[in-house]
Amino acid sequence: MVRGYVPLLAIVAAIWGASYLFIKVAVDEVEPTAMMFFRLVLASAVLVPVLVWRLGRREAVAELRGTGWYAFGVGLLNAALPFTLIAWGEKYVDSGVAAIANATVPIFVVLLALRFNPSERVQGVRLAGVLVGLAGVGVLVGLHPEGGWLAVAGTLAIVVASLSYAGANHFVQHNYSRTSPLVIATASSVTATLILLPFAVFQLPSEMPSLEAVGSIVALGVFGTAIALLFFYRLLTRYGAARASLVTYLLPPVALVYGVLILDEEVTLNAALGLILILAGVALGSGGLSSLRRRGREPAPATRA
Repeated sequence: MVRGYVPLLAIVAAIWGASYLFIKVAVDEVEPTAMMFFRLVLASAVLVPVLVWRLGRREAVAELRGTGWYAFGVGLLNAALPFTLIAWGEKYVDSGVAAIANATVPIFVVLLALRFNPSERVQGVRLAGVLVGLAGVGVLVGLHPEGGWLAVAGTLAIVVASLSYAGANHFVQHNYSRTSPLVIATASSVTATLILLPFAVFQLPSEMPSLEAVGSIVALGVFGTAIALLFFYRLLTRYGAARASLVTYLLPPVALVYGVLILDEEVTLNAALGLILILAGVALGSGGLSSLRRRGREPAPATRA
């Protein structure tokens, strides 16, 4: 199992961790909604043919139609809104900080469960984990953040993106528990593209972006969205949700390494302490350690830029 599991986990972490880097490179030249619109167009251009190849044209169309209007809810919560918020946030914070802030998704999954699954009580170690994770957000933002209040706003925007991802997790579990993950991912990309279209039209760049920016957007759409999702769902179906969810712990350090080596970003004390607290909070609050021992196969919340 280890021979196949570790390479898959490493591939997903490497691709999703690089997404924050690509966003940082492109956001200086392309506005967030336009960038994410093109990202989703490219992702859809990969996912739709894969879905047709796997199911056949008629069944693929039937499955996508079967997602109904709720697919727009998934597209909004799981792609259009968080993608745009993360890109906007990275206008003002480093890519590594963005990855750390985005690692709070499992914490918000637990908090939203209080509303959507009232029977699931959060107490003891899990409650302590949630509080530790939220304290990590406070440390990450900092009392005297580099970049001033715009950096605070950027970090909080990415935290709100995490809340959106967590909401998508519950939304999918309540409405698409029997739907193939590939269908959900494809429907999410297509509907999110339609949601961002009218906003992207007004934020198109006035001149052709550089090759670095264009290449970053292509990498985000093809690799950071479509291919990464295909690898992740392969990981999920082969090894279960508990083992697949461990990618959450790998993304921030991977993104930090990319930022330091490629973008010459610095790892501040606030970022380092925030990373430790948030990941500790995720491990305790989401029950990650105990669920790993149980090897559960429920849908796993995945953090991705």
